[in-house]
Amino acid sequence: SSRGYFVIGNHYTGEPFPDHTLSFMKMFASQIEVGLSNLSAYEEVKRLKERFEDEAILLRREMGIDLPIEQIIGQSEGIKKVVEQIRQVASTDSLVMILGETGVGKELVAKAIHNLSRRKEGPFIPVNVSTFPPELVAGELFGHEKGAFTGAHEKKKGRFELADGGTIFLDEIGDLSLDMQVKLLRVLQERTFERLGSSKPIHSDFRVIVATNKNIRQEVEKGNFRQDLYYRLNVFPIHVPPLRERRQDIALLAREFFSMFNKKLDKKIKRIPMEEINKLMSYHWPGNVRELKHFIERAVILSNGYDISFSGLEIETAARISSETGKIVLLADMEREHIEKALKSTFWKISGPFGAASLLGLPPSTLRHRMKLLGISKKSSSL
Repeated sequence: SSRGYFVIGNHYTGEPFPDHTLSFMKMFASQIEVGLSNLSAYEEVKRLKERFEDEAILLRREMGIDLPIEQIIGQSEGIKKVVEQIRQVASTDSLVMILGETGVGKELVAKAIHNLSRRKEGPFIPVNVSTFPPELVAGELFGHEKGAFTGAHEKKKGRFELADGGTIFLDEIGDLSLDMQVKLLRVLQERTFERLGSSKPIHSDFRVIVATNKNIRQEVEKGNFRQDLYYRLNVFPIHVPPLRERRQDIALLAREFFSMFNKKLDKKIKRIPMEEINKLMSYHWPGNVRELKHFIERAVILSNGYDISFSGLEIETAARISSETGKIVLLADMEREHIEKALKSTFWKISGPFGAASLLGLPPSTLRHRMKLLGISKKSSSL
């Protein structure tokens, strides 16, 4: 089809162009046509991209989830309540305590609060305090001067200092030692601290969000957590429900992760069949959203056909217990079997990139805690 025309004339002589000039003109015209076609295609792709983005935003809003909390996916009443609480507290500077099991997405909630706050242009500094040995926590949080201790070869800013103008997110706050709890309480009250090796007070303007998978009230009663710090932290608690309590969100999450890993891993898988979705819905997900995400990633890696398949993956056995036998199985028994299978497949290695904790999407400390509660050991295992 015609895209337009241009006219070329010999302004100086008025004579017809010679053949070699006409050949050049035809070649030039064909190149212009290619350029116009590419420009048209680019504009169409851009238009479709903008349309799809607008539709995606609209869909999120219809689901009750708006930007910038788009990664909190779900339609269950539990997750809708979380989203509503995020909106209520985000515009304030109040301290927020996020409660929930490992893997439910507590850091996503913290990021959403930050992104909706007046501090959104400032830094978001996440710190999992359980990942540091007790003797190193103070240096990570408050920083240190050069020579403050063996190995301190240079001055280092702490996380509270780095969070100036933004938000600091302290994950697994229930694992802090009593000594560190005293120091944290002082920082929350005075908004000042000193680097290790210095007596000079440093002021930082930060918002604090904390999270834990422990029952802090029970930890207070046991003497493991200071009561005054608990009252200081418990200003605006948000409970993120475990995945087993929001089963209607499993299909939404699974399709979101499927789409993400299908693209990331450059796969051409078209869909998750309904029978595979039913397997996901039948499983109890002790590792919550994190475990589901890792499971879908493994399934995408192993699948090559038109449909994704969970055949041969650990979930199949646990997911079909109910439907095949009609037998009610205790949740603890299903969790024990699942953890034991993961441990067996990693030759009882817990930590590291190829350990059972990584396979299950759990921190090693959480896996060890679950093993202790469920009485799992290499000697007692029947697998």
